[in-house]
Amino acid sequence: MTAPFKLACVQLNVSDDLTANTAQATGYIRAAHAAGAQFIATPENTGGIVAPGTDPARLAYDEADHPALAAYRQLAAELKVWLLIGSLALKADAGRVSNSQFLIGIDGKTVARYDKIHMFDVALANGEKYRESKFVRPGHRAVLAPTPFGPLGMTICYDLRFAYLYRNLAQAGARLIGVPAAFTRPTGVAHWEVLLRARAIETGAFVFAPAQTGIHAGNRGTYGHSLIVAPWGEVLADGGDEPGFIIADIDPALVDKARSSVPAWHADQPFEPAAAPKSAAAE
Repeated sequence: MTAPFKLACVQLNVSDDLTANTAQATGYIRAAHAAGAQFIATPENTGGIVAPGTDPARLAYDEADHPALAAYRQLAAELKVWLLIGSLALKADAGRVSNSQFLIGIDGKTVARYDKIHMFDVALANGEKYRESKFVRPGHRAVLAPTPFGPLGMTICYDLRFAYLYRNLAQAGARLIGVPAAFTRPTGVAHWEVLLRARAIETGAFVFAPAQTGIHAGNRGTYGHSLIVAPWGEVLADGGDEPGFIIADIDPALVDKARSSVPAWHADQPFEPAAAPKSAAAE
């Protein structure tokens, strides 16, 4: 079992300017480190958010040449802190990008990368439409990464709605699960907190979710309210709707306590999957 530690989530209001966004995130990372954080996470789209319908490839680079990734690797080594960079756009195939998350160790090296699996293709009731799959190549591999704080499950935003991914990560050994996000306001108000608390309760893991907030390019709005949730479902910190950071003390012993109290996370039983019912015959 690892010792207690301090975890911070950075909350950003990014533009479509990669350089300005990197400077904003760096400032909050430094502030969180000064407050004692040993592990610091940033939101999805830390590199930037473009207007809906705009090709995000304008913010994309090859991994080896990404200026923001290089800056965060240098920062982690300077501060001797673990960083989870919520996501940056990388060049992929056929003009698309990958929405890629990076875990960086205190030596400044990339420990793990996760490419977002579930694409946000939705039409909201308020008229907002998103088709992430048009521009983003989905990932196909769940990632569990080693950290000194315990195994980390890596997920991004819309993944939150797919409980089987989180169950798989917990059963593989995850004790921490990150959910960097850029949730829309309508879905955030309705579902953000309840889904994060549910994922924590279901897995018996600490779940932390650094988020984008405010208005971005093209008048796109995000919900904010970065959260850190304990394995029993308690909210340890809430970022509200302003940029900044939240920090919480994490006691890894609480994972074992939650899982021993309700061991449902490893109690699966085989069953035959349900089939669609046949239409009832008219009498």
